[in-house]
Amino acid sequence: MREVLLDTAAKIFQDGCAKADLDAAEAGEFPAGLWRTLCENGFQLMAQPDSGVELADVFRVLRVAGRHAVPLPLAEALLANRWLGEQGDRLNLVARRPVVAEGAPEIWRDAPWGRAAKRVVGLSDNGDLFAAVAVRAAPGVNLAGEPRDQVEVAEVAPLPVDDPAYALLALSRVALSAGALERVLELGVGYVQERRQFGRPLAKFQAVQHMLAASAAEVAAAGRAADAAADAIGDQRFRMEVAAAKSRVAEAAGLVVEAVHQVHGALGFTYEHQLHHFTRRLWAWRDEYGGQAWWQAKLGRHLCDLGADQVWDFLATPS
Repeated sequence: MREVLLDTAAKIFQDGCAKADLDAAEAGEFPAGLWRTLCENGFQLMAQPDSGVELADVFRVLRVAGRHAVPLPLAEALLANRWLGEQGDRLNLVARRPVVAEGAPEIWRDAPWGRAAKRVVGLSDNGDLFAAVAVRAAPGVNLAGEPRDQVEVAEVAPLPVDDPAYALLALSRVALSAGALERVLELGVGYVQERRQFGRPLAKFQAVQHMLAASAAEVAAAGRAADAAADAIGDQRFRMEVAAAKSRVAEAAGLVVEAVHQVHGALGFTYEHQLHHFTRRLWAWRDEYGGQAWWQAKLGRHLCDLGADQVWDFLATPS
């Protein structure tokens, strides 16, 4: 079941995420065809409790999405449908709900493709969820050029959900980043095998080999951290596994992006090359739903609270 799901997702993403599609989305064109294809195959409902898909496997699909820089708010749409109990194919999203002054209009932040949303789930600073109808959106983007809109909403109502919403959204960025890191490394390895300098491929130079070997180790560590966090869903360790994974993936992103851009030379910085679609997403995603320092502080406080006698048991016990 899992392999069929991941293989199908990879095929859909490969067909719908060419560089031209990513460029068009960055220019503000919603990838309606890709969303329609996903809905025709039932992917928009796979995070539902009765979908037959384990929630951990939803995040493995997001990892595949990261490998293709999918220009859809897939994580927010899947989780919003889960929390709303949505059974249709309209686009629902998650946004950040700031503290609102009494009598002021409800304007929620950082809604990916909020301009295309029908309903929006608002996540407050204390982790509570609210459902609302989208009225209008003010376009905005993140560092990668992905839409992060401000949405004015109406008919706001509390949404009783037991899920650890903020941690799940943070895990979505871990999964997406782990997939993007795999693709960045793949691009780097492919380029140094093709590009020749001083009469031989770049891959023959020891310094280049060392950089990519170190990058491969970082990508492997990031992928393992992502898997550990996904496997801990429903466990009491889940939030701490997310904290460790978010920190580890962010560290890997900084190191791998630097190395792979360096082996590409000036070509990797051009808009015409595809590398930036992945590296800019990695830079943006590592700060969304808690940056590296925020999650490290959370994990550090937890370890301190355990006490010296309990730290090793916590670290050595699998989820």
